[in-house]
Amino acid sequence: MGSIPFGFILTKIFLKKDIRKIGSGNIGATNALRTGNKIIGYSTLILDILKAVVPVIYVKIFYQDLLYVSSLCAFLGHVFPIWLKFKGGKGVATYVGILFAINFYLGIVFTISWCVTFFVSKFSSLSSLVGALSIPVYLLILTQIDQVIFFTIMFVLIFFTHRENIKRLKNKEETKTKIY
Repeated sequence: MGSIPFGFILTKIFLKKDIRKIGSGNIGATNALRTGNKIIGYSTLILDILKAVVPVIYVKIFYQDLLYVSSLCAFLGHVFPIWLKFKGGKGVATYVGILFAINFYLGIVFTISWCVTFFVSKFSSLSSLVGALSIPVYLLILTQIDQVIFFTIMFVLIFFTHRENIKRLKNKEETKTKIY
């Protein structure tokens, strides 16, 4: 499910455009917003979240010991979709779905961190990085070391997918995002 490129599918069907030729060229929700169609942008966000929630909750119920493997697979499927020659999104919406599926409070911690950072900076990329970092820090404070390792790995992966954004942030060239 992680490999379903909803941003690509929605822009192709409704706008008759290839999202990979718009904005950052990314298939994720932030770039879908850059199409100028908020419905497509927010639909991409919701569907990218759900493509992690559905399989991770299923695995959580029936195969608890594979919870982190299934979470990682959903994330990697989004970042490296088999249908688009392994060139996908940055994984943030899918990561949010993983968080809410594993532990609702982790999803809330990420969302609050993301929103506070976004409303101060207007940078989706910076907000995503701060939100992703907030999870292992939060778990470290709660001394849930087993989860800290997994979510630190997830933060490193999100950091990796945002390496170009980080360069642009450093050079003050990053584009601010309009979400409304």
